[in-house]
Amino acid sequence: MGRHRLAVLDRHRRHLVGELMRRFLLIAIPYIWLLALFLVPFVIVLKISLSDAAIARPPYFPQFDWAEGIRAFIAELDFENFIWLVEDDLYWKAYLSSLRIALTSTVLTLIVGYPIAYGMARAPEEWRPTLMMLVILPFWTSFLIRVYAWKGILSNEGFLNQFLLWSGLVSEPLQILNTTTAVYIGIVYTYLPFMILPIYAALDRMDDSLIEAAEDLGCSRFSAFWLVTVPLSKGGIIAGCFLVFIPAMGEFVIPSLLGGSDTLMIGKVLWEEFFSNRDWPVASAVAVVLLLILVVPIVLFQRNQQKEQESEQ
Repeated sequence: MGRHRLAVLDRHRRHLVGELMRRFLLIAIPYIWLLALFLVPFVIVLKISLSDAAIARPPYFPQFDWAEGIRAFIAELDFENFIWLVEDDLYWKAYLSSLRIALTSTVLTLIVGYPIAYGMARAPEEWRPTLMMLVILPFWTSFLIRVYAWKGILSNEGFLNQFLLWSGLVSEPLQILNTTTAVYIGIVYTYLPFMILPIYAALDRMDDSLIEAAEDLGCSRFSAFWLVTVPLSKGGIIAGCFLVFIPAMGEFVIPSLLGGSDTLMIGKVLWEEFFSNRDWPVASAVAVVLLLILVVPIVLFQRNQQKEQESEQ
């Protein structure tokens, strides 16, 4: 009996060890991925942001030298690049402008995307895969090609102005390209699927009998929509807003191709500091501050996703 019990305990111990190893590998793989593709590059950028500019390759004097040790690095540590971001109004104005454009674009994307997602969720069952394919169809084309296509559409000789002139709505071409309006159009068009898909997923899971119950209790169609449908799709709305706002905040391609010289976004400033001015320390400081700003919505997005998963369980 003693040997049998020991054998059972040994099998149980091996099972526990194997289960712990599987769990460890399951958790370790994403953490290693984040370490390799996020934390390490962030540390490198942070190190460059604390360096001094220099005309060389790489164009900075590193403050940290392994031979001198960490104490020497702390003794010579300065935040002059971050102080420069506060003293020069170009940078904080770029952050504020990016924040305003990202927030406005998110609201516009929600206004456009919610009716589309609602229509998809209320469409017949056999039509929904086709509608879903139409939403994700733009992803089959290069992002850069799609933005360049909007240059052709919005230019003075483009399709939009030609149509407006032909219809008699305007007497002369409208100046849309190289304006903030063109940036809004590009961002809304590009990130619209990121708003539609989570809202559609939330609406698709909703029980239609709740709307019928609200109408039976005296609610009008609009009241039932506002009091039942919108609150139940709140998780999808929050997820869609975060998925649009976070990348729009640091957008570079769209303002560079569609926006003019008056369109100020931090992505353009970051590009110019890295590749035009070749001031890597200041550019790295800009990137670090941008990342710190985006940490708040990223954390809120993760908490919202966690709450959604807990509510489904």
